Amino acid sequence: MPELVFLKLGGSLITDKTRPYTPHLAKLDDLAAQLAQARRLQPDQAILLGHGSGSFGHTAARKFHTRDGLSPATDAHRYWDGFSQVWYQASALNRHVMDALQRAGLPAVAFAPVAAVTARNGKVAHWDLAPLQAALRAGLLPVVYGDVVIDETRGGTILSTEDLFEHLAAALNPQRVLLAGLEGAVWADFPTRSQRVEHITPLTFESIRANLGASHGADVTGGMESKVRQMLDLVARQPGMSAQIFSGEESGSLLKTLRGDQLGTLLSAV
Repeated sequence: MPELVFLKLGGSLITDKTRPYTPHLAKLDDLAAQLAQARRLQPDQAILLGHGSGSFGHTAARKFHTRDGLSPATDAHRYWDGFSQVWYQASALNRHVMDALQRAGLPAVAFAPVAAVTARNGKVAHWDLAPLQAALRAGLLPVVYGDVVIDETRGGTILSTEDLFEHLAAALNPQRVLLAGLEGAVWADFPTRSQRVEHITPLTFESIRANLGASHGADVTGGMESKVRQMLDLVARQPGMSAQIFSGEESGSLLKTLRGDQLGTLLSAV
């Protein structure tokens, strides 16, 4: 069976999270070129690509508190107007990503969560995965991304790429989950960055979690501590699966990681 890899391009990597609505277009082209090379070198490796919303979706989401959903005190008109704006910005960044993938000659197809996913209290409740699974079997490159969705409990919410991966992993059983961001690894003393963490398991997580740090710039779905915790929960439920958090900024790092190099921080059940 071909190896299935989930790969996320973090919002901090593909946008300037300190400047609203600012994509890193040259970086997107570089990452797409590495991804295309990896597919040529390893044609039996299947990849499901995800990306964050960076300074696009997160900027609007923070303004309108979209992830929190409706409450009795919420101005419903303002909330749904904000919901629409977050969708627009998330899809605008997705278009930049898709443009870069197309320029690299990749057979990429976007699967917008807002059109297919229903959540319940911030977690995926319903998602027909048949089209996405068919795309993988056909050798296409499916692309998902952090997006607004209708929520049966909250009215509406935002699901991060990690939220989507959590649900997809149970159905698709990837061997690896790769999270490419700005940081070269997880640091036990962020933002000082003098204590690099090479390997994290559920048993070692508690001793370092308080010092992992928040996100760089706008982020309504949690910083590094949240991402590490979510990935550890995931690998604990999926026997044999591992996750890596590494820097996509370093030259050729995405290609190296897809080919099996242990860059950054490894997360595993044991």
